[in-house]
Amino acid sequence: MIVGTVGNAVVRRLSNPVGKYRLLYAAVLFPVTIIAYGLLALLGFGPALVGSAPGVPDVLEAVLTNFVDFLAAGLVWIAAYAPTVRGVRDARDVELSTRSALAKMARYVIGLSGFAAVLIAPLKVVSFGSSPIGFTIGLALVGVIILYVSPWIVPFLRETSEPTGESAERLSTLRSHAGLDVRDVRVLDTDDEETATTLVRGPPGYRRLFVTSTFLDAFDDEIATALLAIEAGRLRSHVFERRVSTVLVAGVALIASVTGMGQRWLLLGTSFVVLLVGFWASRRGIRTADEYASERVGATAVAEALDRYAEIHAMEPSRRRIPNPLSVNVALGDRIDRLDRGTNSRPPWSTI
Repeated sequence: MIVGTVGNAVVRRLSNPVGKYRLLYAAVLFPVTIIAYGLLALLGFGPALVGSAPGVPDVLEAVLTNFVDFLAAGLVWIAAYAPTVRGVRDARDVELSTRSALAKMARYVIGLSGFAAVLIAPLKVVSFGSSPIGFTIGLALVGVIILYVSPWIVPFLRETSEPTGESAERLSTLRSHAGLDVRDVRVLDTDDEETATTLVRGPPGYRRLFVTSTFLDAFDDEIATALLAIEAGRLRSHVFERRVSTVLVAGVALIASVTGMGQRWLLLGTSFVVLLVGFWASRRGIRTADEYASERVGATAVAEALDRYAEIHAMEPSRRRIPNPLSVNVALGDRIDRLDRGTNSRPPWSTI
């Protein structure tokens, strides 16, 4: 809570606070949560709390202890997140109550802790998880599995609905114009937080598009199509896979270095180089996605869509003279400027 309180006090005084809140969550609160989980697991918090019951299968005992560890780390996240809700509400001028935000976050933490506990339990039972490298690889694979099965997980963690009637027809038309090929669509309820976003998850052959209710309400067809075209471009350029591969390879090299399973400095250097190359590949993938969207709907339309996206979320598009080599994203203002310098080519259907 102290980290969240201090971070909130600092961010509220900065320019472009909404963007800084996102950075606070990703660069401060999330690492603190991961460290908390590591310490809890190292100290045996889960086994000490659950105990060892006679006759209970090892896998079930591992599930319970993992769930306790994840849930405790999740409570650390919630405690750090809670002080920031009011700041985000003020920065974006939305009617988001702290109670509602924390209730949604608690549901998310409990559900995700349960899924992760079930998937990780076998790693602690079989010999594969007995070595640090083996467990790290297994943990990374579990993360990939969770992300790929998220089309089925998200409905348990968030309020979702299947679009019907005019909404379903509209989304079908928008996806067709954007070139976004998914199997089905679900709408996330975001009326309180007014977050207008999209997300595509799932294995090849079963991609599910999640759009927020605010996305459908806030954007007209031209803006919505452009944003969905960017999402389609990210799928084509494999941005998600690039990020996951980077974290997996760099993480394994880092763990190997820390545990002394090779030449420490060589492995540390390898981990750092992999991060730099992977982050560059991620940024390149984002630019490629913008280029694809420009081919579908025109560069001007994509630039206007990003501007409108920033406006809806009370964000000031940031710009960098020199790209941040440790960032997986391209500054929003730089993306807009790059699109503005492009050629506007509108497809025939845009005039219909």
